Amino acid sequence: MTGRQALRRWWAITLSDLGDVLLGLMITALGLGVGIALVDGVSASNPGSVLLVTAAVGLGDLVLRPSLRVLARVGGAMGALVAGLGAQVLVAWLALWAVPGVQVRNGWAAIGVLLVTAVAMAIGRWVWGAGDSDYVVGDVLRRARSRARRAGEGGAVDDDRPRPPGLLVVQLDGVSAPVLAQAVDAGLVPTMASWVSAGSHRPDRWWARIPSTTPASQAGILHGAADRVCSFRWWDREAGRLVVTNHPDDAALVERRLSDGAGLLAGGGAAVATMFSGDAERQFLVMSQARRGIGPGAPYLRFFASPFVLARAVTLTAGEVVKELYQGRRQRLRDVRPRVARRGWYVVLRGITNVLLRDLATSLAAEQLVRGVPVLYLSLVDYDEIAHHAGPTRPESLRSLEGLDRVLGTLDRVREVAPRDYRVVVLSDHGQTLGPTFEQVTGSSLPDLVRRLMAEPGLDTVQAAGDEEWGPLNAFLASVRPHGEDRSVVLGPQGKERSGDRHADSSRPAGVRTGAPPPDVAVTGSGNLGMVWFPRAERRLSLEQIDARWPGLVGGLAASPGIGLVLVDTVAHGLAAVGPEGIAWLERGDDVVVEGVDPLAPFGPHAGPDLRRLGRLAHVGDLVLLSELTPEGWVHAFEGQVGSHGGIGGAQNSAVLLHPAELTLDDDLVDPEAGTLVGADAVHRQLVRWAERLGLRDGVTPVAEPGRTR
Repeated sequence: MTGRQALRRWWAITLSDLGDVLLGLMITALGLGVGIALVDGVSASNPGSVLLVTAAVGLGDLVLRPSLRVLARVGGAMGALVAGLGAQVLVAWLALWAVPGVQVRNGWAAIGVLLVTAVAMAIGRWVWGAGDSDYVVGDVLRRARSRARRAGEGGAVDDDRPRPPGLLVVQLDGVSAPVLAQAVDAGLVPTMASWVSAGSHRPDRWWARIPSTTPASQAGILHGAADRVCSFRWWDREAGRLVVTNHPDDAALVERRLSDGAGLLAGGGAAVATMFSGDAERQFLVMSQARRGIGPGAPYLRFFASPFVLARAVTLTAGEVVKELYQGRRQRLRDVRPRVARRGWYVVLRGITNVLLRDLATSLAAEQLVRGVPVLYLSLVDYDEIAHHAGPTRPESLRSLEGLDRVLGTLDRVREVAPRDYRVVVLSDHGQTLGPTFEQVTGSSLPDLVRRLMAEPGLDTVQAAGDEEWGPLNAFLASVRPHGEDRSVVLGPQGKERSGDRHADSSRPAGVRTGAPPPDVAVTGSGNLGMVWFPRAERRLSLEQIDARWPGLVGGLAASPGIGLVLVDTVAHGLAAVGPEGIAWLERGDDVVVEGVDPLAPFGPHAGPDLRRLGRLAHVGDLVLLSELTPEGWVHAFEGQVGSHGGIGGAQNSAVLLHPAELTLDDDLVDPEAGTLVGADAVHRQLVRWAERLGLRDGVTPVAEPGRTR
């Protein structure tokens, strides 16, 4: 490289950095000016003093950061949280106190200035047009550019030095391929649309098999072991209790069963905000690892301690809560149907998961990219949370994709200055399907219907609460609790039920006490997929055994309004799908044998193979139910969700796979009839092969092809 080239590279980076710094200083100064003017107990005599406070805040952050890193290393994520919050208040207070011409009464006034400044900065960046997520990673970007300038790294910095490849996989939870196509047409996802129009990426889809739910899909995508998860919740005869996969203890139990040490992220990869680890070396906000205090504290510190970043995230979280209240009220006033109540804790949880935790996850992912991890997997839940309560194609659900696309745009800018040339794959774990709930259609919940048809008074029944939205928050809270502290607390309906009996083992569900016999019946719903177990039996009961004890149960369920079919095992002919007017025998030969009206017909060609597979998974219910699929394409969730997934029907099984054009799908992995990848395990094998082609799996024991044993 010539001296002139080096000078040009240095000059270009300096101008870029200078522009970022000046923009940040200007917005911060304006925000501080507004905060000082509005907060009682703080005053400034002239604008110059406000500029000095701005400079002092930035200088204080630089001075304190080394000592904060030490605290974060010692205290982990909790240490980073406490140190970061304390540092922001301390820096703001000292800056307001020390600068001539500014008077501050006490620390509470400094906190008020922090919050008002965060609001003003959010408005300022919106007016200026700065990316909604850029403020989260501004510090990371500046450090990455500086590092690249010193080391001669970074594609945008020095095109003469090729960077080694990397793989970034971003999961958009719950986004179906049809919904993403609709968002592209509506102009809501300009980053992804630009990739496709430029020819760098190709939009594809994959089939999310039953159960079309996050734990099953991530078990497959990250570990190639989707067959270890039969539903979102299930009665586990081996563990003797109800397993709910979005509880940290239960997620850890499942991962121990499915991990073989050679997951997608083995060999130095990173997992951010996932349910399972993928055998990643670096794990942040990973549900299955939360009890161990996931992740080192330093990466969290960059989010918690950066001036105004956390305050702005908290402010926007409150704004998201207000937005949800308005949107829910608008649905009620317009009498939008179908709909469910959008009140209670969901309103707060939407703000926390869709702003605060999303921003934190973005910051953590950006940090790992500039560190050069070979493979990174990031999960974003915004759309899924809103669509469950609003509906998959309702305006607020589609608009949430704008925020996800902005995160992709932010990470794309981080990718430009990262030490690796990351290929970006965007996928979803499943889609969602609209429909009124089962209880809205029939006036009865599934557990009530089962008890009524069993016709035995005094049955001891366990049912799983609908608390999916509490998962990300529970993972975060578990991860930041101090080491050695009791981490058994689980927030949400199921957690409340667990903690209601102080004598109960906290790892067991409501109604199941340590040493007590199992319940007579357990009922769960995962979207329009319902399951019923008889836990006192040592193994799964057959149709003949069930009919002998409860003669009206299976036929009554199959004939009930809102039920599409009941899957049950038989001694005579294996698995049978029983519908209201016919039976489909799934194991009487290579093809499905139908007597009467085919109950599988409304669900399409995948229903037979998917149910045949589901019916032989470990821990699957003695009875498996699918709600009906209406002519409008609606399903009926067995929980309180107007947008649901878990079974089959509608768009819930049509998942997104947006991949670089250079990384093509392998013919032997593509199902010849479907014309795409079928099942999360196939997606896993494809991602692993792409990583191998990029040279990112060196030293990792190759994952065997289908048929392996664990």
